[in-house]
Amino acid sequence: MNFDILIIGAGPAGLHAASVAAQAGATVGIVDDNALPGGQIWRQGPHHRPQGRGREAIDAVAQAANVARLHGTRVVQALREHELLVEDATRGYAIGYDKLIIATGARERFLPYPGWTLPGVTGAGGLQALVKGGMPVRGERIVIAGTGPLLWAAAVTAREQGAHVAAIVEQAPTHAVRQFAMSLVSTPAKLAQAARMRFALRATPYLRGAYVSAAHGDQKITQVVVQQGTRQTQIDCDRLACAYGLVPNTILGTALGCDVAETDGVLAIVVDDFQATTQQGIYAAGECTGVGGMELSAVEGRIAALAAIGNVADARALFAERERYRRFAAKMHTAFALDPQLRGLATADTVMCRCEDVSFGEVAQHRGWRDAKLHTRCGMGPCQGKICGEAAAFCLGWSRYGQRPPFSPARVSTLMSFQTPV
Repeated sequence: MNFDILIIGAGPAGLHAASVAAQAGATVGIVDDNALPGGQIWRQGPHHRPQGRGREAIDAVAQAANVARLHGTRVVQALREHELLVEDATRGYAIGYDKLIIATGARERFLPYPGWTLPGVTGAGGLQALVKGGMPVRGERIVIAGTGPLLWAAAVTAREQGAHVAAIVEQAPTHAVRQFAMSLVSTPAKLAQAARMRFALRATPYLRGAYVSAAHGDQKITQVVVQQGTRQTQIDCDRLACAYGLVPNTILGTALGCDVAETDGVLAIVVDDFQATTQQGIYAAGECTGVGGMELSAVEGRIAALAAIGNVADARALFAERERYRRFAAKMHTAFALDPQLRGLATADTVMCRCEDVSFGEVAQHRGWRDAKLHTRCGMGPCQGKICGEAAAFCLGWSRYGQRPPFSPARVSTLMSFQTPV
């Protein structure tokens, strides 16, 4: 299985890249680990069908005869040059490519606090994905906490399915949120979207300069404690959706030798004006290069595909649009920068590594990530440190972890059939 252009990720960046490349006549493969295309922002489910721009992007790729859509498929590791090992529900196999576009998006950042591992606690994006996937929430009391515009999107999704959003808890201070809201006049589409969400949730308490300091419950969560300045408030709830922004998924890029650099407190894949990475023939687009929203991801995907097919002039014509959304992203990161107080949420006995059941106190006594792994197995479970590694980077100031293949749990038969030559 070989393609002129192989795209990893079927979110806004990947779908727009696939559409542009297909229109140019290239043979295109698009790999995504979800059962249906759309990524997180346009996630499809039994009772959720994306409309508008999302529907157009999904349909454009579905109708292209020269696009192979490999859904429910994960990249396991890089094999030889221009070849990746992937696995679906039934088999593992190799995919070859001439040009590669990495559009792996981002994941949520979780910070440990007492009770964060209770049943009923998820990330904000995690709640949104579960609801879109068909999980019933009608009549449930939900607290949504953390930081950034994703909180509002998750709250709207839950409310549309009959949930009662008990509160939105935003860690950013009031003045920062207000300044960000005023800056939206430069992006009318974002302003209209924000106004619609605010109107839909006008009766929902919106607590700024606040954060969840603890979650309580026996078999599942029943209450959260919200700290706002010197004031503590207890809120009864059936679910808590809490996460602190997004972290670019850079694992594949790093494995292929692409440079990464820290931006806005997280690592992202380094790209040039044409979305090209530091490796020949490999491009990256969307939130793996820095978190900036759906519109920025979409235009980056188009630029990457145009550059990959050699259409430099049309790619350059999109630079101004990309810059407009990059300015929006910069304002968002400034407004919702994490409060240093959040580093102190965990107590010594708070679970830090959920996979290996290692406490924050056990991890914190070591000098760095490598020492902690060697002595406690922190970061050595199925998620390979995707959660606790980012938490340690923020809370303890450690360098970020590295990850070896396989990038996700894989069958032994897949790994044995495609061994990389030594």
